[in-house]
Amino acid sequence: MAHRPRTSSRAMRKLPKSRPHRLLRYATAGFALVVLASLAWGWRHYAAVDQVAYRTAIGGLQDVPLPDGSVITLSSDSRILVTLSRSERHIDLQQGEAFFKVAKDPGRPFVVSAGDRRAIAVGTRYDVRRDAADLRVIVTQGVVRLESDNGPGGRRRPSTLLPAGSIALASDAGVVVNSGSVQQAEEFLSWRSGFLSFHDTPLAAAAAEFNRYNVRKIVIGDASIGTLRVGGNFRWSNAETFVRLLELGFPVRAERGKDTIVLKSR
Repeated sequence: MAHRPRTSSRAMRKLPKSRPHRLLRYATAGFALVVLASLAWGWRHYAAVDQVAYRTAIGGLQDVPLPDGSVITLSSDSRILVTLSRSERHIDLQQGEAFFKVAKDPGRPFVVSAGDRRAIAVGTRYDVRRDAADLRVIVTQGVVRLESDNGPGGRRRPSTLLPAGSIALASDAGVVVNSGSVQQAEEFLSWRSGFLSFHDTPLAAAAAEFNRYNVRKIVIGDASIGTLRVGGNFRWSNAETFVRLLELGFPVRAERGKDTIVLKSR
C-alpha cells in the first residue's frame, strides 16, 4: 500500500495563508495602477491644453458638455473654439450666440471672448451673442465681469460688473446696461426651447431674428412696414405661421418664393 507523503503541521498552517496574501498584493498593485492611470488622465486633461471647435448649422442647436461640469448651449449658425488649461477655461465665440452654464471653479476663470471683449465668470449662468462688432451679454445667475482691450493710446477701458438680470449691449460707443429681473432676462433666451419672444418689437428686427434660424429668409420689401410693432411668442422653426398672422392683423402682404418671403405694404 502506497503511503502519501506527510506534511508537517507547521507547513499545513502556512499553506492557507499564502494565497490570501498573494491576492492582497495583486489587489493592492491593481489599485495602484488605477490610481496612476487616473492621475495620468487628469494631468493630461488639465495640464495639457485641450482645444476643440464646435459649430451649428442654421436651425441647429447643440449642447456641449465640458469635462469640468459646465455646459454650453450653442444657438443656430454659431461657432466656438473651446480651450481648456489648468489656469483658465477659454471660449472664443467666433460667430453667433451661446448660453453658458458654468461650473464653479475660482481657480480657473471661465472666459468668453468675442473680438476685443471678454465676459468673465467663475461659476454662473449667462448668454453671449455676437453681432458683427457688437456684443450682447445676458446674466441669469451670479455675476459676470465684462471687459475690453485698451482703447486708443493704450488708455485702459473700465470693466463692468453685471449681476443677475442684467442685459448689456457693448458697441463702439461704449457699454449700455439694462438691469431688470431674471425673468425678464430669461425671455430673451427662449430660443433654447424653440421660441422667439417679441414685445413691441419693430417688424424689421423680428424678421431678422427669424432669419437667424431659417434658411428661407423674411425680406422687408417696403421700408414703411419695417417699423410696425409686433408682439407674441412664436416658434422660430415656423416662420410661415408668423407671416400669415402678419397678413391677418397688419396692412402687409407676402410674396412667397423658394428662398425668400418678401413683405410689402398692402
